[in-house]
Amino acid sequence: MLDVQFGQASDPGKVRTNNEDAMGSFLPKSRQETRSHGFLFAVADGVGGMDLGEVASATAIQVVTEEFARAQSGTMLPGLLPRLVQHANAAVHDRRLEREFRGKQMATTLVACALRFDQAVVSHVGDSRCYLVRGGKARQITDDHTLVNQQRKLGLISAEESSGSDSRHVLIKSLGPELFVSPDTNTISLQSGDVLVLCTDGLHDEMPERDIAEIVSQTCKDVNEIARELVARAVEIDGGDNTSAQVIRVRSVEQVGMYRGRPYRLQG
Repeated sequence: MLDVQFGQASDPGKVRTNNEDAMGSFLPKSRQETRSHGFLFAVADGVGGMDLGEVASATAIQVVTEEFARAQSGTMLPGLLPRLVQHANAAVHDRRLEREFRGKQMATTLVACALRFDQAVVSHVGDSRCYLVRGGKARQITDDHTLVNQQRKLGLISAEESSGSDSRHVLIKSLGPELFVSPDTNTISLQSGDVLVLCTDGLHDEMPERDIAEIVSQTCKDVNEIARELVARAVEIDGGDNTSAQVIRVRSVEQVGMYRGRPYRLQG
């Protein structure tokens, strides 16, 4: 049976008075629901410089968590998650048409991670990230939808130049501005002892992967304590942005096989 521990933390930072980050989760209430739905975790970062980043991020989180809970039992996660992200995008886009928000601009990033059996499916838009920490090493699962990252992949700038660029936060894709958006979606095979970290740029801008891995690999600490330590460390380093993190520690997995697109439990 898939068994995880979950903790989260958020801090507005040293400069901003409001927190435009939002987080949400769906935690199954029974063994049966663990197999039929699984777990969902999501982090969103309202785009700074627009009018209502906190409304955009909260809307996106509400949509993905509520629709995940209402999804049909056994729905395949690689198809479900990008569909929920698209629904969240449409909801943020439509909020700009409401009377109280008319004429306002709003956008948000979103990274969502669903776990069931022995797999995690990650779908994202923007530059909020997911890391997999295994064996004391962190690996970035998501690929930032930013101008400098696109330039780096095209060979126009180096990795060093992209990390120090003043334009590193310019997004080429986010939820809200357009009616349709295409998220990136990845599937990961999980192992017992893995740790997944979802975070906003307030954290990953300040902390290299080795520091993230070192903190989350402290098995003697509670995951809420680890999430608070990640956020506190990033704020201590800079604190110029809202900073949020979710930490998901995988205690055990349930190995399954696939037959005609449907999972079945492996014996032994």
